[in-house]
Amino acid sequence: MRSSIILKLLSTILVTFVLLFAIGAVLTSPAPTTVSALSVDFPVESVQIPNREQVIVHGWLVHGEPGGGVVLLAHSMRSNRVEMLSRARFLRNKGYSVLLIDLQGHGETIGDKITFGLKEAENIEVSVDFLRQRFPRERIGAIGTSLGAAAIVLAKKNLKLDAVILESLHPTLEEAVENRLKLHFGDYGSVLLPLMLWQLSLNLNIAIDELNPITRIDRLNAPILLISGTHDAHTTQSETERLYAAARVPKELWIVPGAKHFNMHTYAGREYEYRVDDFLSHYLKRYEEDD
Repeated sequence: MRSSIILKLLSTILVTFVLLFAIGAVLTSPAPTTVSALSVDFPVESVQIPNREQVIVHGWLVHGEPGGGVVLLAHSMRSNRVEMLSRARFLRNKGYSVLLIDLQGHGETIGDKITFGLKEAENIEVSVDFLRQRFPRERIGAIGTSLGAAAIVLAKKNLKLDAVILESLHPTLEEAVENRLKLHFGDYGSVLLPLMLWQLSLNLNIAIDELNPITRIDRLNAPILLISGTHDAHTTQSETERLYAAARVPKELWIVPGAKHFNMHTYAGREYEYRVDDFLSHYLKRYEEDD
């Protein structure tokens, strides 16, 4: 009887280990999608930006008005540049030029795994360099959602951006993983957290602490607008408020009532457009007196 109980316990532990490794593999597995053949309802220029390690960052460039500023758009995890099309459309209508990119391991930008901002940050760096070459007289801003926001913050190079909008950004990878484990396993998720973090660290070959946006956000020497939702279980309101406290001034915080961890533009609509345009126009638009 006792041996049977021990055997069941060992079997349960083994199954748990296998499941966690499977979950970790799913979390880091790439999400390639063919998007270049899609037809969009406004003119875009397909671009290919050379990255390190012979990777090409694929994207769409939308031309706005001279002096209107340029905005880089970076999507969330397991998505691609199509997620940011509605933002690109409204920004173009406001006169901004826009670059939508596929982060590595997503869309048409190759990558063997998703790295929670580690390698994705390199995509951001080369994309900003590309925009600076194409639009030497324009001010440059960026909007990142979730993974895209983390990639912006974790960039090792000084991006020298003129404005940054970070949506649904986690302060630490540990909290991001724990929140998701709790959503799937309830309170037992916290018990599984150490093993999951160890497995992710092993898989990515990096210390988990190096992927914490809250320790890097004060290095973003640019005005910041942080956006999150009151009902976001993936990144809680209190976590966003901690990020806000850690960021440099000037900074703004918008907690969207009722919003969860999804497309803020889709959810908040015109209110989103008003707030985002108000923030970006203040820092990116060039007026006659600037010349």
